[in-house]
Amino acid sequence: MKLIIDVGNTNVKLALFYKKELVKTIVSEKITQNLISKFCLNTTISSSILSSVRDLNSEESRIVKNFGCKILKHDMRFPVNSKYTSMESLGMDRLSAVIGAGCIFPKKNILVFDAGTCLTIDCLDSNMNYLGGRISPGLSMRFQALNNFTDKLPLLSSSKGAKFIGNDTNSSIISGVQNGIIAEVSNFISDYTKQNKDIIVVFTGGDCFFFEKELKISIFADPFLVLKGLNEILDFNE
Repeated sequence: MKLIIDVGNTNVKLALFYKKELVKTIVSEKITQNLISKFCLNTTISSSILSSVRDLNSEESRIVKNFGCKILKHDMRFPVNSKYTSMESLGMDRLSAVIGAGCIFPKKNILVFDAGTCLTIDCLDSNMNYLGGRISPGLSMRFQALNNFTDKLPLLSSSKGAKFIGNDTNSSIISGVQNGIIAEVSNFISDYTKQNKDIIVVFTGGDCFFFEKELKISIFADPFLVLKGLNEILDFNE
C-alpha cells in the first residue's frame, strides 16, 4: 500500500493506493499522527508522498519523518514535459491534477479544471506536454470578495437555479457569480476547442460537481484527480 497526503488550502486529503487502484480516502481539516495511524491501521505502507500548498508545521514535519514521505518538489521527475517557464512558481496541485488526467486519458488533448479555492485551468496535449493555463478566483472566493470588499453586500454561497437576471440583491449576486464563472469556463473551452480537436474536459476540486450540473457539455468529474496524480508521481520516482 502507498500513502498519499495532499495538503490543500482548505482541507487535507489522505489516500491509500494499491498499484493504481484507490483503495480508500478521507478528508480532514488537518493531519495528525493519530489520524494517520487510524487511517493506516493494519496496513503496511511501502512508500508515501506528501504534497502541500503551504509550509508544514512541526507535527506535519514529524509525520513526514516517521513515514519516510517523499516531499513533492519541483526538482523531482515527472511523467510530463513541462513548457512552464518557471517550474518553481508552478503549483504542485496543478501539476498533479494534470498528471492524474493524463494517466486516465493517455495520448489525449485534455483540459483540466480544478474548482477549489481558486479556479485553475491547465492544458495537456496528446504528447504529454504540459502547456500551462489560467488561475482565477474560485466560486466561494468570488462570493467572499463581494462581501469583504464592500460595506453592504451579504455573504452568500452557491445556489441551485441561478436566475439569468437577478431581481433583488441576493439573486443578483448569485446570478453574477455563478453565471459569470460558468461563462468564463464555457468560453475557454469553446476557444480552446477551435484550436485543438478531440478535447477531453476533466474537472476536479470541491466544486467539480457544481460544474458537472451547470455546464451544457460533456465533462468528466473526478474529485480524486490530484491524489491519482500524486500516486503516478510517486511511482515515477521509485
